[in-house]
Amino acid sequence: CGSLLASALAAASITSPFFFWGTSMVAMKFEAVHTTPLFLGSMRLIPAGAALLLWSKVFAGEERRKVDIVPRTGEEWAKVAAFALVDGTCFQGFLAEGIQRTGAGLGSIIIDSQPISVAIMAAAFLGERVSAKTAFGLAVGVLGLATLELPTEFWGVGAGGDPISAAGEGGDLTGEVFMLLAAQSMAVGTIMVRWVCKTIDPVVATGWHMILGGLPLLAAALATEPELAQRLEGLGGADLALLSYITLLGGAASYGIFFVNANKGNLTKLSSLTFLTPVFACIFGNLLLKETFNTSQVAGATITLLGILLVTVEPPKPKAE
Repeated sequence: CGSLLASALAAASITSPFFFWGTSMVAMKFEAVHTTPLFLGSMRLIPAGAALLLWSKVFAGEERRKVDIVPRTGEEWAKVAAFALVDGTCFQGFLAEGIQRTGAGLGSIIIDSQPISVAIMAAAFLGERVSAKTAFGLAVGVLGLATLELPTEFWGVGAGGDPISAAGEGGDLTGEVFMLLAAQSMAVGTIMVRWVCKTIDPVVATGWHMILGGLPLLAAALATEPELAQRLEGLGGADLALLSYITLLGGAASYGIFFVNANKGNLTKLSSLTFLTPVFACIFGNLLLKETFNTSQVAGATITLLGILLVTVEPPKPKAE
């Protein structure tokens, strides 16, 4: 019983970032009209990074509190800054710009297919083995995402009898390019964590990379989003509660757990759990936003989960005689 409980807690811990990221997407839909894209991206990073460092130094266990929360050398600061630029500024910045220029379904497919890039880079740079079963599982996961997130019209024809275009109006692919860049930024950041954390504690690296990565986004928001000040004046208690959820659970807790696991586990398997993010987003979008959850979405969620199982579950090894 104790072993079963421990396994359940471990599974809950490793999947929690994707639950919080998915539900944060629902919260961000509420807040998108009350803030601005770049500002919301910076709020996912700066206060979250500060909260993570505060937890590490004040509220964590005794061993954790002994860890220095400030990088010690110029080399360590350089590593954290590079990590921040790629996984913080570029990822959130490209995501904020891309999500405005592309359909939500296709945009999510592009951003959540990044486990394929992680698998390729992990094999090339870290020597991780990608078996045929793993490759097939990744492909099944992407197919599941497509079934889950793209509208049914995408697969056939539109109301006027014309094929539905994947691009925006006029064939503009700018949004798709931004989303692809965001996906690759996240994938490269996932690979970088091993290099960064050779000399820096994973929690410390995560906290500082969020703070440093969010500062350029905040500066860009203040410089290019003139409507921000007026929108912030209208924020109420519910908005602050949602922003706290996005920051503390969708930011600090999620990134902290994810990068600690990325520093010690199989990156391909861990990254494949990213496929869970849109599944949680669709479920809670249906429950809280009354978004439709049709048969194709149920099928897509099922196919996605099958893909994750193919990647993460190893067949039992034969017992030695």
